[in-house]
Amino acid sequence: MKELGRLGNVGLISLLLGMAGPQAGAAEAAPADASAKPLYQMTPREVDGFLRQLHQAEPDLRKRAVIIARRNLGQPYKLNLLGEFPFEIHDDQPLCSLEHGDCVVFAEHNYAMALSPNWPTFFSMLQRIRYKDGEISVLTRNHYTLADWNPNNAWLLSDLTSELDGCQSEPVIEHIDRTAFFKKAFGVEVQAPVQDYETAFVPAAKIKLIAARLKDGDCVNFIRGRKPDELYCGHVGMIAIGSNGEADLIHSIEPRALEQPLVAYVEDQLSRNVERRQKGQVQFYGLKFLRLRENALQNLVELDGADAPKVTGPRGLLKR
Repeated sequence: MKELGRLGNVGLISLLLGMAGPQAGAAEAAPADASAKPLYQMTPREVDGFLRQLHQAEPDLRKRAVIIARRNLGQPYKLNLLGEFPFEIHDDQPLCSLEHGDCVVFAEHNYAMALSPNWPTFFSMLQRIRYKDGEISVLTRNHYTLADWNPNNAWLLSDLTSELDGCQSEPVIEHIDRTAFFKKAFGVEVQAPVQDYETAFVPAAKIKLIAARLKDGDCVNFIRGRKPDELYCGHVGMIAIGSNGEADLIHSIEPRALEQPLVAYVEDQLSRNVERRQKGQVQFYGLKFLRLRENALQNLVELDGADAPKVTGPRGLLKR
């Protein structure tokens, strides 16, 4: 990594990126330099060096988020790969995985790395994003994207949906029974009131109208359901502006993470809805957008204090 320090910023960023954006209309980006190792093939020590160089070379948070996401294109998809081990054993998967990702894990890693100049900060930031107030426990994990992940990470991202010009947003009400969820998913007995969480999303047919307003690093929530009164967030991704100036979608889906034009993706999903309706399957209704805050670190320091990101274990186990 010492040789990188002698490169100018442009050359350094190009080498760090190691992945070219897709050509217009391409379904998946390809490596620009076969010798540039993807993030998912790096060791933690190599990731540490990569982050140190990247944060030195690129001061823009949005650009760092895209560089990191593109450097992780091709990461194999694996669902339900993270848990709370060794802090808890309700879900005994590890707290971090570089080799695989799913949609949420991929997004969380991108944002955590974009905010962090080294591995120790990244690991702490990842837990701060993944858990309410950074408290590691299955009960405090941000399980529900709309009702948990978005509100608990308001320091990082702001709700953009209703502010987009040319957009007439529609409501989505997510019905959440946490008592039943924790019992079924983890065998944990909790008593929690049923919650109906309401927010807004952009209908699929109108996304083309607002696509030009999107920016690098914007977070995307995919709104799905079998009928309009049973909607939920079923997938997440991130926006990256392609070489043609148009919004691309970077997300982790089976079999691997890829980048593709946003509008083309939406149109394809709409065409598939015809068959889904006939079969009674879950349909694609639209997208919710959140904007990456440029002052995210400052916001976090105001919440956590000078030692941000503040991370603890399950309540009563660790105190900081």
